[in-house]
This record gives sequence, C-alpha cells and structure tokens, in this order.
Amino acid sequence: MTGCPFLLQVSQVCVRCGVNMGEYFCDVCKFYDDDTEKGQYHCHDCGICRVGGKENYFHCAKCGSCYAVALRDNHQCVEDSMRQNCPICYEYLFDSLKGTRVLNCGHTMHMDCFAEMVDHNKYTCPICSKTALDMTVHWGMLDQEIEATIMPPVYRYKVWVLCNDCNKVSEVDFHVIGHKCSHCNSYNTRSTSRPADLSGSSSPSTTDSS
Repeated sequence: MTGCPFLLQVSQVCVRCGVNMGEYFCDVCKFYDDDTEKGQYHCHDCGICRVGGKENYFHCAKCGSCYAVALRDNHQCVEDSMRQNCPICYEYLFDSLKGTRVLNCGHTMHMDCFAEMVDHNKYTCPICSKTALDMTVHWGMLDQEIEATIMPPVYRYKVWVLCNDCNKVSEVDFHVIGHKCSHCNSYNTRSTSRPADLSGSSSPSTTDSS
C-alpha cells in the first residue's frame, strides 16, 4: 500500500503525507490527471473539465458549450446546439472526447462524421438541409452543364422550388439536372407548390419555346 491510510478531504496534495495525487486537479469535478499535455481546464459555464488549453477556447452561452477561439463572432449560434446527439453517429456531443465541427447553419457534428458524410457526397446539414460547404465551384459546374444540355420542348415549363439555403420560393425553368434558386443562386432546392398568395392556377404552367 502506498501513501497514508487516512481518509481525508479531496485535494491535490495529501495534507498528511504530502503525496501529489495528480499534476492536474479540479476541485469542482474532483478529477485528477498526470498528463498535463492535454491542456486540461475547467469551464464553469459548461460545468465540466475539458482539454485543449483554456487559451484556445471560449464558452458560447447561447450554443451552451466551449468552441475554438477562431469561432468567436464567426459562427451561427443555435441554442444548446452542443447539447444534442451527433446527427450521424448519435453520440452525445456535449461531453464527447471527439472533435466537433460547427456547420454554416450552426448545427454541430463530429469532425470525423462530417468527413465521412462528405466522402459519401453529402454536402448538406442532416438536420436543416442547408448547404454545409462552399459550393460556389460546384454550382458553376452545374450552370455550364445545364447550359450545354437542352431540354426537349415537352419539358420546357416552369416549376416552383423552395431553396433550402435562403428559404425563399422561386419559379424557375424545369431541368433534369437541377433547379437554381433565383434569389441566392443555390442549387440546394426542392420542388414545392405554387405559393398560395399568388393569383392564377396552382399547377405549373407549360410553355413551348421551340
């Protein structure tokens, strides 16, 4: 048996024999660790100990968690976004030891889950369907492909689409490759019905421009 046999109040150093219980000690969590290279620190707002160095993180009160300082005033806040399960693997994010990524929409997921999602050609948030990456180059490629692909006369008609990125409705030309939002130029759209506040028939009109 090492150390003294007395039951004492939890502390970093034994007040009787002077043994150091751990190079890092949190009096709140009653947590010990000898590997200080992890950069352990206690976040009072989170209520738990974290790793990575206190100087490298800040606590976002609205999101309810610590984020890298690079995200200070540089992310979309979503209330308690970290107190949710990862939408890919369903592990609870708040106390996960894995790195997390904040998407443009403010929702969060594990970094490795995000990388796997992109590897499977999925570029939208699994929660809100907003675009998760800068798709400017890809949208430009779709522009060129659509311009080079002439639709037969029977398919030359208008359709209504809802943009997942700006949440606005557009009436656009139907094309088998994709439908571009006329407001933000995103191709992250889905078919929708004609807005009720517009007059006229609710069915899409067809035109023959041959």
